[in-house]
Amino acid sequence: MIHRMTFTTWLAIAMLTAVFLLITIVPWLSGYAPYKQDLASGLLLPFERLENGQLSVFGTDSLGRDILSRMALAGRVSLFIGLSAVAVSMVVGVVLGLLAGYFRGWTETVIMGFADLQLSIPRVLLLIAVTAMLGSTVVNLMILLGLTSWVAYGRVARAMSLSLREREFVLSAITQGATPAWNIRKHLLPNVLPQMVIVGSFELGQIIVLEAALSYLGLGIQPPLPSWGLMISEGQSYLEINPWLSVLPGLALFMLVAGVQFLTQSLTAEGEDERSLTVRTV
Repeated sequence: MIHRMTFTTWLAIAMLTAVFLLITIVPWLSGYAPYKQDLASGLLLPFERLENGQLSVFGTDSLGRDILSRMALAGRVSLFIGLSAVAVSMVVGVVLGLLAGYFRGWTETVIMGFADLQLSIPRVLLLIAVTAMLGSTVVNLMILLGLTSWVAYGRVARAMSLSLREREFVLSAITQGATPAWNIRKHLLPNVLPQMVIVGSFELGQIIVLEAALSYLGLGIQPPLPSWGLMISEGQSYLEINPWLSVLPGLALFMLVAGVQFLTQSLTAEGEDERSLTVRTV
């Protein structure tokens, strides 16, 4: 078990390192030009040379734009949207979940009822409808993806809050005159945050995939700004002559999402094994 998890951890680190190098090192290269068009050098395969003799590592698209440069920029955009949306959803979910679990009663009924209502609407269809009405700028996508992803955080925060509110240190603080806001800030929030980080790591992959799916459908990132989903969609028209136009951004998307998921699952499983070992030892 330990060997398998260690291999999974190293595999995840390798995939995330490759994506990290793509989005950080490539923009510093001399040939970095995600928007530069060269129609005479369009649809080049990987490692073919441009008209000016320069080597194109990942080839070019139909407009002669460098695929490597566009993949690097698309990765930075996807990570920015993903991390920002996770931050928004985590803040909203933790606040609502703690309020629902601590106060119970009608507060819990209203908040969790709204969560159930949101879960009853297919997430992709909701995002398609809202982005079609409000537009699909980077800021809009960040906010919309964040506001439609808070339920997972809210449910976990509520469940933990229900348990923590009955603990001795919380009851003792109440008897000494502590306000609900003080108790939530000092006692509940510090105990809930570690679990929220785990939930956030799982949600990050889902949000990045959702952003790519919206861009693939033409409702996400708009040209000329690149997106992995948009690049996959654009490359579909040339699969017979140059399948790498879709394969490479799809592979980058897979490596990022799978790397995050594998690393999170591996570290979580290792943490559970360590806790179990500690319990058996005691």
